[in-house]
Amino acid sequence: KNAYIQIALMGKGFCRSAKAAFFLIMRNALRFGTIAALGGMIHAIGFIFIMVATCVIGYFLEREMHPDISPFMPVMCFLVVSYEVADLFMSVFGLAVDTSLQCFIACEEMGDVDDDIVPASLKNFVNEKKKPAAVEAQPATGE
Repeated sequence: KNAYIQIALMGKGFCRSAKAAFFLIMRNALRFGTIAALGGMIHAIGFIFIMVATCVIGYFLEREMHPDISPFMPVMCFLVVSYEVADLFMSVFGLAVDTSLQCFIACEEMGDVDDDIVPASLKNFVNEKKKPAAVEAQPATGE
């Protein structure tokens, strides 16, 4: 998955992109680990929310439309369908999170980037990481 993200970002071949993704993750292991942990929690919360909301709404709709029929089997069908929908939706969400993180780190590592690539608000955030290193690199004036 990370290799395909690198292919989309840099436009290089699969093997070069897989290598670049591997080393990008190794250089930023703490960031990727933190996002993976937070993403796992958000993934679980989103998964459960989608399934519960679908089943609850389906139950009430079923009770209103057919009050004389037991809602057990329709709710079980809603549960199966909502599981599939939640799985698809959260997979796309997880890919978007991973892609956003790799884009952010790639922009940060490339240094100054043009306004047509990065929005102004994000550019300020990316360049914020570069300022402390630039301040430390200035020679002392001796005063």
